[in-house]
Amino acid sequence: MARTPGTSVPQPVRAAEERSARIAVTVFPLLILAGGAVALVFPEPFSGLGPLINPGLMVIMFGMGLTLTLPDFALVVRQPLPVLLGVIAQFLIMPLLGLGIAWALQLPPELAAGVILVGCAPGGTASNVVAYLARGNVALSVAMTSVSTLLAPLFTPLLALWLAGRYMSVDAGSMALTIVQIVLIPVILGLVIRSVAPRAVDRVLPALPWISVLAITFVVVAVVAGSAAAILTAGWLILLAVVLHNGLGLALGYGAGRLFRLPVPSRRTMGVEVGMQNSGLAAGLAREYFSPEAALPAAVFSVWHNVSGALAASYWRRRPSS
Repeated sequence: MARTPGTSVPQPVRAAEERSARIAVTVFPLLILAGGAVALVFPEPFSGLGPLINPGLMVIMFGMGLTLTLPDFALVVRQPLPVLLGVIAQFLIMPLLGLGIAWALQLPPELAAGVILVGCAPGGTASNVVAYLARGNVALSVAMTSVSTLLAPLFTPLLALWLAGRYMSVDAGSMALTIVQIVLIPVILGLVIRSVAPRAVDRVLPALPWISVLAITFVVVAVVAGSAAAILTAGWLILLAVVLHNGLGLALGYGAGRLFRLPVPSRRTMGVEVGMQNSGLAAGLAREYFSPEAALPAAVFSVWHNVSGALAASYWRRRPSS
């Protein structure tokens, strides 16, 4: 997750990091698409990368923790209602959308469980930069992503057990422990290091978006290489499910903000936060607890939600924000 304007970071550092983050978010879909295509056409060299998916996710989450500071959580205290609404929407709209899409498209059990698990994941790590480019409420975006990530060890396995458990067996207890290990501990460790050594961390902040991009690309390459044959046979169905899931998430997230009469920038943030998921985490969990095929929706989502997020940001940026 990239640091965003309005937080307690020196201006030169903030400018350098924002410039790096904007470039990374622009290049990300191209890089991840290229990596996925190579893994699809030549899966053999990458077929042994599966065990390294979770360590790659830990690198991503540690980088997210390094970008956080305690003032980022101040909005939770000062304006709890928008944050609460956003987190509820995150863990309500996307999981139920995943279930509805799986039912409507009559997806096979592995793909259905994978789509639902994407919906049960917390907010995406690139959503803060997309919210910034869309002229959204950046402070709200940071707070929503942070809170949903910290709540993921509780809500993600419970929602997966409730919804994805209709299609495949779910070990919610083990999944919760895995999320603690690959999400909660690295994020908290990064937050602590940022608190005790802020100057040292400030020097590496501009590189963090690129580290996240490379790590997520690595995760997608590992997932695609492990299920290349399944993608070739069901690729169009997976893409349709992902486009519907992401598009409806963006629209309903924005609609939820409008329903509760939030300002336009906050509505945009709600749309971005609900529609963009931590699909890298979903891919790792699906591969470990379901099957390699169940990780495919998350791999495709990793590409598509950045493309759609960039398009939405470009549209909103040209429209009035009041």
